[in-house]
Amino acid sequence: MSAANISSEPECISVLVADDTPMSTQLLVEALIRAKTFAVTESPLQSSDILAQVERTKPGIALISAKLGSSEAGGFQLTREIRASSPQTRVIVLLDSSEESAVVDAFRSGATGVFCRTEPFRLLAKCIQCVHNGQVWASSQELHYVLQALTEPALANRLNLNGNSLLSAREVDVVRCVSEGLTNREIAQRLKLTEHTVKNYLFRIFDKLGVSSRVEVVLYALNTRSGTRPSVPGSSRRHARPVPAAARPATSVPVTIRKTAT
Repeated sequence: MSAANISSEPECISVLVADDTPMSTQLLVEALIRAKTFAVTESPLQSSDILAQVERTKPGIALISAKLGSSEAGGFQLTREIRASSPQTRVIVLLDSSEESAVVDAFRSGATGVFCRTEPFRLLAKCIQCVHNGQVWASSQELHYVLQALTEPALANRLNLNGNSLLSAREVDVVRCVSEGLTNREIAQRLKLTEHTVKNYLFRIFDKLGVSSRVEVVLYALNTRSGTRPSVPGSSRRHARPVPAAARPATSVPVTIRKTAT
């Protein structure tokens, strides 16, 4: 086989699957293996064993059911532990339904995507590919849930290491406007500021939170509210604004907003 042919072959993505029962885990593993683009591993039964396997094998993707073990939300806790112990492993949380609380909890836990069992299986392979490429996988409604969660008062209470408020009251106002999808001009009109002032606020917010775009601000706030060290999955380039070099992380990646299955 020539070098050109080798380079054109798709990358094989390592995926660890942990569904809520051994049978459903095995079925998912067998189905993903047939896609021929994934190196799929069936997980152990216990969360502690799953975490140990992730730490040992460092899979690119961990496909984790929200319901694991005796807890209805055991998958969310495992997601937090995976993100803490193996940051390079991106987590997709399997949900029984796209309920608001489950979607928000998944992203708070550090998931990079959520996949609902009511969706066609063919989309799961695309979900894994997108998340592996550094994108966030969510439907428009699911992303709306995440944005809406930012309106909770807890955002104003973010503290830095010195115990002082991380964001000023006006910066919190700007973040809430961003969560509603307002443009810089619309934010300026609502808050009676100039667009230049709004841009300056955004630069300071990006710098304080260590992010580079609007969706990242939302996801950071959700993660920090749950008391975990956030792992910001990505951002939408449609909404991105120029960011000073000091406030810009190494990468900024898009959100994949999928259409709701009919």
